[in-house]
Amino acid sequence: MISLEQVKLLEAKVARAVEYVEQVKAENTALVSERAELRAKLEANQKRIDELEVVVMRFKDDQGRIEDGILSALNRLNQFEEAIEKSLVDKQTAGTGKKTAAKDETAVKAPPAKATAVKIPAVKAPAKTKEPEQPNSAEMFFEIPEKNIEEDAEQMNGDSPAEGELDIF
Repeated sequence: MISLEQVKLLEAKVARAVEYVEQVKAENTALVSERAELRAKLEANQKRIDELEVVVMRFKDDQGRIEDGILSALNRLNQFEEAIEKSLVDKQTAGTGKKTAAKDETAVKAPPAKATAVKIPAVKAPAKTKEPEQPNSAEMFFEIPEKNIEEDAEQMNGDSPAEGELDIF
């Protein structure tokens, strides 16, 4: 038969099992609420990530356009510099009456006559172009003989400028 002690022992075990089930239910409820909070945070973070990805894409597009604009401006400056150098070489060769090819586009030989120095800033070519490297100096100096300027003006206008006047155009 079953004794009273066995019934009390069974009752104690059932009481412990009930307490354990209540404890597990409380933990489960806490975990469910924590999971809901984490899902809300995850959704908010995912939304923020999506917004930041859009910002990054816009930034990359803008950076590409800026880079293209800078490269275009550098190319135009290089073309302008080459035109000036060619013009200076052409004026010098026209003034001396000889056609000489310059070995280096950045160097212009100055005649022994009295000359005026003109500063033209050096522009480094962008890394993507295949142009000759510019000198390391920050500025290049070209000397334009005053006599040749007056002769060029006479040739272009058909008349010489008055004494003491400068012919700019």
